[in-house]
Amino acid sequence: MEQKKIASNKILWIFAIGQLGWSLLSGIINNWLVFYYQPSGEELAKGQVEFLPDFKFFGVLTIIGMIAAAGRIFDAITDPLVAGRSDSFRHRLGRRIPFRRAAAIPFGLVTVLLFISPFAPGSKGNAVVLFGFALLFYLCMTCYCTPYNALIPELGRTQNARINLSTFISTTFFVGSAFAYLVPNIAGFFMTKLGYAGSFRITVAILAVIAVICMLIPAFAIRENDYADTTPVTTPAFRSLLTTFRNRQFIVFIISDIFYWLALTMFQTGLSYYITVLMGLDSTWSFPLFAIMTVMSLAFYPLVNIFAKKLGKKKLICFAYLFFALTFLITGFAGFVPIPGIAYGIIVAVFAALPMAILGILPQAVVADISEADKYETSENRSGMFFAAVTFAMKIGQSAAMLIFTSLATIGSDALKGTAEYGIGYRITAFAAAGLSIIGGIIFFLYRESDILARIRTGQKGAAQHETETD
Repeated sequence: MEQKKIASNKILWIFAIGQLGWSLLSGIINNWLVFYYQPSGEELAKGQVEFLPDFKFFGVLTIIGMIAAAGRIFDAITDPLVAGRSDSFRHRLGRRIPFRRAAAIPFGLVTVLLFISPFAPGSKGNAVVLFGFALLFYLCMTCYCTPYNALIPELGRTQNARINLSTFISTTFFVGSAFAYLVPNIAGFFMTKLGYAGSFRITVAILAVIAVICMLIPAFAIRENDYADTTPVTTPAFRSLLTTFRNRQFIVFIISDIFYWLALTMFQTGLSYYITVLMGLDSTWSFPLFAIMTVMSLAFYPLVNIFAKKLGKKKLICFAYLFFALTFLITGFAGFVPIPGIAYGIIVAVFAALPMAILGILPQAVVADISEADKYETSENRSGMFFAAVTFAMKIGQSAAMLIFTSLATIGSDALKGTAEYGIGYRITAFAAAGLSIIGGIIFFLYRESDILARIRTGQKGAAQHETETD
């Protein structure tokens, strides 16, 4: 096997810029799509209109919730197909780069189109158009993100490099997410001339251009053949997927990850509502509060990096799940104690910083560990399929969270402002997120990190011995 270069920190940082791009687009959709199409009374008063029909399936499931969930379910189905195609792909540029170059621009374009409603407010046509663009959005996301994530174990081939790379991409993920929270702030500059919907659309278009540039930088600046094993996998996609799910430790991780994404997506989707309804603040406070959380979270990154190498990843991740649950509980009680809304916002931002740092860095390193251990056991590098399975778990969690949130949020929606029932649905979503986070932490406690690391050490020794004998 040809000896590959060890990626320097400079290369790892260039690679991480791609995460900034796709996390910006993902953040726009996660944070603002439901907020845009299912506006609260506060946003309707500002001039937003209801573009979708006011209809609920079975009396509880909203149209935007169904569309968002359907898009993620479709995406979950395409994940193994794209991963299998990427793992077996033959190209002079490698197995992953061609996908990322082809998907970046369509990914950005369809993000903008998601906020375009060509028919009159309340028309069923808007729902049909939104559904079609939602499917395209998640397909483009899969075509970029699955090959992107598959390169993580290739570029981070040692434990230290893997944790460093996870730290770098988590940093750019936070930066991208922070930019996504700027949507109402930037839209405010265009509100007078373009109105509520127009200002949202031009803002999303500006951010999408920035995101596409970021996604293309590593796709053109890094030579995959220099660092990664580009030998195509011959196992068919779904057989490879089944093999992936036979890994017991990976199953433990996946189940806990589904609960993590359930909790996090409910919280992210509800954050704008928590800020405007429960805390009584304007939506423009979303960015300052997220900036506080981001700065504090980044300050924890060096400590997470150090302690993960000393204590292992498992202990820190279990702690993060439980601390996240505490944060969600505090959010659910926002407004109960008569203190200023901004005080609640700051408390939530501060408490969320540490678990966001831990869960932003370490889970991807855990998957890279499992993928590498599996490579030594099966003699096939199926990192694309492992990360596709992780993405699959994320989409399943997000899909369910969208359905649960948009349904629970309608509870007490007719209550008058100032009454005890006002915003009760949003409080329930925060409490539900806390419970889901606790369950995820309990499940991850079953992960046997020591076994995985032992398999990696054994495999590395065997590979080194084989190379010595060959020489």
